[in-house]
Amino acid sequence: MGLLQLNFDGLRNLQPVDMAPSPGINVINGVNGSGKTSLLEGIHILGMGRSFRTRQLKHAIQTDAPHVTLYGRLSGDPDVALGVRRLRASSELELRVKGDKNARLADLVEAMPLQLINPDAFRLLEGSPSGRREFLDWGVFHVKHGFLEIWKRTRRALKHRNALLRHGRMDPQEFAIWEQEFANWGEQIDSLRRAWFAEFLPVFEETLERMLPLPGLTLHYARGWDKKRSLADVLQAGRTTDQQMGFTQQGPQRADLRIKLNKQPAIEVLSRGQQKLVVSALKLAQGRLLERASQRHCIYLIDDLPAELDQQHRLRFCQLLEDMQCQVFITSVEPEALRHTWQTQTRVSMFHVKHTGNGLSQLMPEG
Repeated sequence: MGLLQLNFDGLRNLQPVDMAPSPGINVINGVNGSGKTSLLEGIHILGMGRSFRTRQLKHAIQTDAPHVTLYGRLSGDPDVALGVRRLRASSELELRVKGDKNARLADLVEAMPLQLINPDAFRLLEGSPSGRREFLDWGVFHVKHGFLEIWKRTRRALKHRNALLRHGRMDPQEFAIWEQEFANWGEQIDSLRRAWFAEFLPVFEETLERMLPLPGLTLHYARGWDKKRSLADVLQAGRTTDQQMGFTQQGPQRADLRIKLNKQPAIEVLSRGQQKLVVSALKLAQGRLLERASQRHCIYLIDDLPAELDQQHRLRFCQLLEDMQCQVFITSVEPEALRHTWQTQTRVSMFHVKHTGNGLSQLMPEG
């Protein structure tokens, strides 16, 4: 599975894009500020319904343009058409999947699995647990059937329990109902996460070994409450302190992935280049597990791959991408940094983004 066609209109500083990507490696080069990252952003919005550069999608709309329209066609039997449109005058996002105007965001995400490797990806190591939970749940969503409904029910029950905790007086019967709901669905979401993690861990270890052997590096799933006790018991025992705090302190909403090197937090001992390779191994392993579990391929967006990597590790990274037979979009300021890192040029397409006289940038194929 890969993108056969991309059409963008009204995206930041880019002239209308009409791109036929390679099913393999797509390298986009250009000077800083030319619009390379904007191209990746457009693909990300097309597959996730949100930008990785701004929380407000209206900021991705080209100056003076009334809207941004993104279209993609995925290979399949039959091919799958995806569309996203955002009007400047509206806060609503218009989605279309396989021609369905009533498509949900989950349909979009499921249709085109994406992984992004950019400077913000370092948050997997240095950021809060919420980013690692999002990474964890992306994998479970794509691999474990029924996860989304269980996740929604867990969130709903947690919301109601927290609302009751914040009230000065609680209806004991109502509180017991929502606490039981939260305990029930919370245990189920943990079960799916644990099953996914058991499959993911060996794939991650294998991927990291190919990129950067790091003896002593461990990845551990922490479910968010005492592993020796049921969630129902933990919630019952913590009611008083939860009420004092005004929120539920333990549960699946506190789950985390803990990454350590020789029992120390990895972020404290790894160099910046090592951090990039560990984060990249986590992201690539997501796609490798997805392929093994469902025979579906992940599309990778990699912003400035050469940064912080020496020639040896850059070469290892690129060879692994080739061996995975996946579709990749890579940006680089220096085209020569990636020109000779591939084992074969047959699956590599080069594109150049350059400024034009009207203040916009144009994407053009090279060679």
